[in-house]
Amino acid sequence: MSEKNIFVIGLDDANLPTLHNSPGAREYRFHPLLTIEELQVGEVSMTALLEKAQEILDAFEGSIDAIVGYWDFPVSTLVPILSERYGTRSTSLESVVKCEHKYWSRLEQQKVVEEHPRFGRVDLEAGDPHPPEGVRFPMWLKPALSYSSELAFGVKNEDEFRAAVDEIRAGVGRVGRPFEYILDQLDLPSEMEGVGSQVCLAEEALSGIQVAVEGYVHQGEVTVYGALDSINYPGSSCFLRHQYPSTLPEPVVRRLRDVSERVIRQIGMDSATFSIEYFYDPRTDAINLLEINPRHSQSHAELFEYVDGVPNHHCMLSLALGKDPSLPDGAGPYKAAAKWYYRWFADGVVHDVPSREDLRRIEQEIPGVRIDMVPEEGQRLSRMPGQDSYSFELAHIFTGGDSEEDLREKYDRCVAALKLTFDRTTPGSRDEKNS
Repeated sequence: MSEKNIFVIGLDDANLPTLHNSPGAREYRFHPLLTIEELQVGEVSMTALLEKAQEILDAFEGSIDAIVGYWDFPVSTLVPILSERYGTRSTSLESVVKCEHKYWSRLEQQKVVEEHPRFGRVDLEAGDPHPPEGVRFPMWLKPALSYSSELAFGVKNEDEFRAAVDEIRAGVGRVGRPFEYILDQLDLPSEMEGVGSQVCLAEEALSGIQVAVEGYVHQGEVTVYGALDSINYPGSSCFLRHQYPSTLPEPVVRRLRDVSERVIRQIGMDSATFSIEYFYDPRTDAINLLEINPRHSQSHAELFEYVDGVPNHHCMLSLALGKDPSLPDGAGPYKAAAKWYYRWFADGVVHDVPSREDLRRIEQEIPGVRIDMVPEEGQRLSRMPGQDSYSFELAHIFTGGDSEEDLREKYDRCVAALKLTFDRTTPGSRDEKNS
């Protein structure tokens, strides 16, 4: 059987092992298509990215069997554009944009479900901008499109609102301008006329337990294959860890599945994976949809592999090749798994970053863990790309275990073993918010 040539937009070293661990991967050849730096650093040019991708694909002498990606914009939109040009499987560009453009996504959601917060647009051109009518404090302000919660701000009053608007106004163009190219490729509905991409969305703040639902659409049928809890650092909006499977009651998970299926059908996705983030408030039993991602979460690949025996990359690869994308259930070596975000909550220069050999040694000493460092030795944290508005990621630590206590114990051992220092200071423990 001949090998299938799969081009991965933004292929990175961290995901390559789990791609190779997917069923049937011995028959696949993974080819990088554009680098992370080209895709995410600075203000990207969509025309330049497309031209370079096409040069690489046109020069390839073998068959082009699939074009895939597991990152947000611009990767999410490059996949359907290139797939259409080279005759590979993908969902439509319009369905991707209906997820990526936060305002358009809310308009689509409210047509089929009530499980979403009150929202509205903020006029960035106004001399004295105000919250949209009917949207109350506390609220979140965010651009219609952003990377990794970049330029997303929680605000509690008018002063904080105005300060956040100023920052969004100054930075929205970096992603907004390239996204205009994508909107120009579509026949937009009347409700999106004049909206554009450099817009700001205000949404009432949600509370409760954060949970993510992952699934796919195959031949028009929507399947949800997993739910994961997202736990923040205490007193912070920053993720501490994702944990699989979710600890929510089964009736709640069924409701999440139902809302997800209705929204994805409304969006019109097909031959694609998705990840939807929610809040569940156990006090009121209310579910609220936070956002829809038109791709599976590469952050969760190891978690599904630890628990189900197969990384969720399998669904993406199978859909792109026209195969059955279903995942096994509980066939992995552990009952639970987590991805931890080891963070620093102040700027500084990081020192004593362990080498690859040091990390492999830690992984061998602590079974069921994997560590990916984010900063390089001597790097100033504020200069790292793709960070949120409140913290800096130091390492992603994956743990598999038979209980939550087991996951926590392995994480603590990893943090202690890293021995990072910051301008002669020592980082805090797992649940400490440093200042």
